Amino acid sequence: MKLKVTVNGVAYDIDVEVEEQETPSLGAIVIGGSSHGPVAPTTASVQASSANAVVAPLAGTVARVLVEEGQEIEAGEVLCVLEAMKMETEITAPKAGIVARILVEKGTAVQAGVALVELD
Repeated sequence: MKLKVTVNGVAYDIDVEVEEQETPSLGAIVIGGSSHGPVAPTTASVQASSANAVVAPLAGTVARVLVEEGQEIEAGEVLCVLEAMKMETEITAPKAGIVARILVEKGTAVQAGVALVELD
């Protein structure tokens, strides 16, 4: 690569050779862990309790439950609200139906994929 450098008003043409350097990658980052060895990343899969269950899309705490068992609901109606990292996420009904069971209550901590409400 050719560069032009000016020093004290005098211009110099310089040939520079650039070598590619290997970029180090980060390993797993564990905060507050007590393990002394390397930690392998994992994936988790949680099955809903039934085919009609509305599941949590993310981990959080149930801030509000806005429906009752036996209540008739429309598609898109807000069933409950999850709070995660000071942000609220509305959990809506994927289809119209009747609330068969409410599986959580206000203050319940849930993981992604956990069933919140079952619909009929």
